[in-house]
Amino acid sequence: MRKLPPLNAVRAFEAAARHVSFTKAAKELFVTHGAVSKQVATLETWLGTTLFNRAQSQLSLTDAGRTFLAAVTPALDRIAVTSMQLLEQTEPTALRISAPPTFTMRWLIPRISAFQRRRGGVEVKLTTSTAPVNFEDRVYDVAIRGSHQPLPGMLSVPFMTETIVPICHPDLMEQDRLSDPQSLKDHTLISYDTEPMAWAEWLPMAGQADLRVSHTLQFEQMYFALQAAAEGLGVVLVPLFLVADDIIAGRLCAPFGLLGARQRRYYANAPLSSQESPVIEGFCEWLLKEGQDTEQSIDQLAETMGWTIAGHSAV
Repeated sequence: MRKLPPLNAVRAFEAAARHVSFTKAAKELFVTHGAVSKQVATLETWLGTTLFNRAQSQLSLTDAGRTFLAAVTPALDRIAVTSMQLLEQTEPTALRISAPPTFTMRWLIPRISAFQRRRGGVEVKLTTSTAPVNFEDRVYDVAIRGSHQPLPGMLSVPFMTETIVPICHPDLMEQDRLSDPQSLKDHTLISYDTEPMAWAEWLPMAGQADLRVSHTLQFEQMYFALQAAAEGLGVVLVPLFLVADDIIAGRLCAPFGLLGARQRRYYANAPLSSQESPVIEGFCEWLLKEGQDTEQSIDQLAETMGWTIAGHSAV
């Protein structure tokens, strides 16, 4: 009878040893830093030896850790290769994804072909919705939603941070017509039913709690509100990553930069039972990479535009 160590602990150790970092291992495994540390400690107890030297600001493998890593990594690689070969015959032929409409049109659709190339045998089915996530009806496998915290009772993987700022057509910036937040009193403030941040929240954060505006325009969906702003009808609060390309091309602008900006996360949500699904796990890993790439692009845009974080409030 084989005497094997806890396999979850082995997996956590291998990731931590490969990265020489509990933090990077946690990101790879979609768990917390503390969870990785606990699993490694469990493995060390089981083996009766220390696998890592834990200095205050540096992590390194012990001799026993290097020996164990040299055996574990090839074994896990062989398991992964064999599993993928079998999955090509047995994995689901479709992945059903629910996501907000504007997010789907402006961010997900332009990128989804990259995931399809990685999973050529999986048919992706997209539906759009902003309704609360409910897996009881089993109409989708993954629900992407923006939120300030993980959704309870399910696998909730954060993959991208959105920064919400005022956006308008460049014409509104001409002749200092929109030179500072106070000048918003002379412009139309555009709102929409599904907005993650209302003007009533943004104005106080920009030092304009008592500002009174003369015109407002209300829509049901973000897409229509954003289109109205693109036509020069007013100013709207939207996630920066959805309009970064338009700002670079000069079609839209962020008149106040990151002033009063607010942040929340985008999560890929799935039933807890899907933790063992390679397709869903692979989709979440792909989302995480695409999200990191998008965040880097936004950082580069902010640096290029000379935006500061004055008045920025991360939530």
